[in-house]
Amino acid sequence: MERPLLSVIGGGAMGSALLRRWVAVGVYPAAQMALREPDLDKAVALQQELGIRLLADPSQAGESEILFLAVKPQLFPAVVAEMGRLSATELVISIMAGIPLQQLQQAFPKQKVVRTMPNTPALVGAGITAISYGPGVTPMQVEQVEKLFRAVGEVVTVAESQMDAVTALSGSGPGYLAVILEGLIDGGVQVGLPRPIATQLALQTLAGTAALLQQENLHPAVLKDRVTSPGGTTIAGIQALEQAGVRGALMQAVRAAYERSCQLQGS
Repeated sequence: MERPLLSVIGGGAMGSALLRRWVAVGVYPAAQMALREPDLDKAVALQQELGIRLLADPSQAGESEILFLAVKPQLFPAVVAEMGRLSATELVISIMAGIPLQQLQQAFPKQKVVRTMPNTPALVGAGITAISYGPGVTPMQVEQVEKLFRAVGEVVTVAESQMDAVTALSGSGPGYLAVILEGLIDGGVQVGLPRPIATQLALQTLAGTAALLQQENLHPAVLKDRVTSPGGTTIAGIQALEQAGVRGALMQAVRAAYERSCQLQGS
């Protein structure tokens, strides 16, 4: 049997979501993708759903051209020990938070290594992934990496020193926005809207605003000025937001997440 092109280690929430997306958009044929997942029931279910191959032994992952690590960071040393020497792998891609390029390179000294930080909207093809490349990654390998992550959203290349900031903004950002949405929905209910309608209005308002800003390349302040008429409803609401310190609270949230990410990477 022909060796797989891509082997994924870890079939958890993000690993399985990425595999589903890659199969759905045809990044690679399902038969050229393999999965190593110790939970046999989960592995078999994904195999039956997607038509991918399963790796019975971790060492088989080293037979693929690309190794994709989607395990929890604390499992990384054990996974490396189980795989042993990678016989054919040329490129190792990691989505593990807190595992720096230097540590990846020490574990895989003969391979090119790449560190990435996708976020949860990748599950529906609307994510953004920050990518940091290790030494010697070739232009062709850059294309391979971007092909994988463009299938689940946008990509941006950053210096590895910026990865903690990426984690604090786009990695943790969906959590912040979920809290904001919940507050908007509750506000709608408070002023008399049925919760399902308040939810629909809030969700579409967030999605539509993001699409408008992106498509027209607008600064958020420009859009804010467009929708605030003198003495109107929007400026009254914005005044309430400023009095509550919402802008500062969001900046503090990013700072707190950044500091925590730095702590975890140092631990």
